[in-house]
Amino acid sequence: MNLRRATSVLLSAVFLAMAPVQSRSQSLVLSGDSSDAAGGTGSFMTSLRMDGTYLRPAQRTKIGNYAFDAFGPYPIVGAGLAAGINQLSNAPPEWRQGALGYAKRFGSDFGIAAVGTTTRYGLAEAFREDTLYYRCECRGVIPRLRHAVLSTLTARRGQDGHRVFSFPDLVAPYAGSMTAVYGWFPDRYGAKDAFRLGNYSLLAYAGGNIALEFLYSGPHSLLSRMHLNNTHSAPDPGPNQ
Repeated sequence: MNLRRATSVLLSAVFLAMAPVQSRSQSLVLSGDSSDAAGGTGSFMTSLRMDGTYLRPAQRTKIGNYAFDAFGPYPIVGAGLAAGINQLSNAPPEWRQGALGYAKRFGSDFGIAAVGTTTRYGLAEAFREDTLYYRCECRGVIPRLRHAVLSTLTARRGQDGHRVFSFPDLVAPYAGSMTAVYGWFPDRYGAKDAFRLGNYSLLAYAGGNIALEFLYSGPHSLLSRMHLNNTHSAPDPGPNQ
């Protein structure tokens, strides 16, 4: 019940966060100013671009970020922590305790994250969306927190980088949990369990965005290797976009 409430709060926060931007977009369209409106439609699916310095990442940048997000140190550490929590709670109990049990849980959690990340990047490519995380150019804890939450279910599209509701971001957490439940979990697990685990993944993704927004990302940090925003490590668009 607490997990459902937390997920509902997250989804509500995303949609509420998009409302002011949507209202602004509609007002620009009605006033006939199409230079700042995203696509000139004023629809829910399209909003104003978040800044004026957006550069679409080159394919090599997206591939590098995919490899880092799916198989880099952060998913490994995350899977290790999640496996430790599952080990303490003995979930699933069929995997028992000990080193073998921990190894199964670690492999499961790492696999869930890898499938989810692969789904996000693959669908983003198909939908021509940019789901990389961009740090907010704003200041203040509340605006930056709002930006991080908003980024959980939104992406950038087009050369101007306008913000859109992202189907890949919504589907990815549940793709990983569905794969686990029907691929290697004990037979007693079903769709409800996959949805529950997907909710955990969605919340973890939101938490990761918040961490990317507020954690140090100086030149000597691992975060500096990721394309986090336009003013830091902005990629050369290159020939392949």
